[in-house]
Amino acid sequence: MSSPSGDLPAGLLAATVRRDAAGPLVTYYDDATGERTELSATTLANWVAKTANLLQDEFDVGPGTTVALALPVHWQTAAVLLAVWSCGATVLETAAEDEGRLDEADVVLASQDRLAELQTEQVPDLLGLSLHPLGLGMVGYAGPARDFALEVRTQGDVFVPYAAPDPASPGLVVGELSLTLAGLVEAGRELADRLGLRPGDRVLVDEQTALEAGAVAWLLAPLTAGASLVLCRRPAVEALSRRAEQEGVTASLGLRISGVRELGRRDD
Repeated sequence: MSSPSGDLPAGLLAATVRRDAAGPLVTYYDDATGERTELSATTLANWVAKTANLLQDEFDVGPGTTVALALPVHWQTAAVLLAVWSCGATVLETAAEDEGRLDEADVVLASQDRLAELQTEQVPDLLGLSLHPLGLGMVGYAGPARDFALEVRTQGDVFVPYAAPDPASPGLVVGELSLTLAGLVEAGRELADRLGLRPGDRVLVDEQTALEAGAVAWLLAPLTAGASLVLCRRPAVEALSRRAEQEGVTASLGLRISGVRELGRRDD
């Protein structure tokens, strides 16, 4: 992976690789399936590079391109977000009730369970993600969407954008909010400071909090602070305290866990 400026989202991951290439950066749980997946900074960077190459070479994603996401909170979503920003493109995040905006995008990435509803709309290029823990492709799907898992594995491990991302170009659009690529990093740093994130923190975030807070909070703020993530989708509440202990969690976002510092909370 190239080493872009630290003023860009992809630069945050590059800095993490230089600081701690092998330590766990994102640990993902899905308590509905029993899945646990752990990625080091090096492994996540590899996924980001492959995804960025796929988007750039096969879908012409680059500066001026808008990519819409219809994905759950997931480690692959983290890779996709950083890949889009590595290309210098804009992420369009839409809520379920706001999917009419998908026609504003050039490419849509969606989980397989969303494809049936999306392919009936006037959407652009559609790329489907199985989100399989072993990276397998989609099963039982015969629609027009291309299969992310099958196509990404053949991509290169080093990404070099055809056009250098412009820090002043749009990086994220959520509703009426728009942030530039550089603005994403600045917002992540400001939020990390406001929340009280510390270098080396191991932060537990549940799916609902991540959805409500957005990618700046659950992904970029920890990266700017030098923290790592324990991301929990469909969490079993009774398992969180034990998980926090097992994973060495030092802080939580949106959750109150005994013995764990709750980010952003000011005790009376």
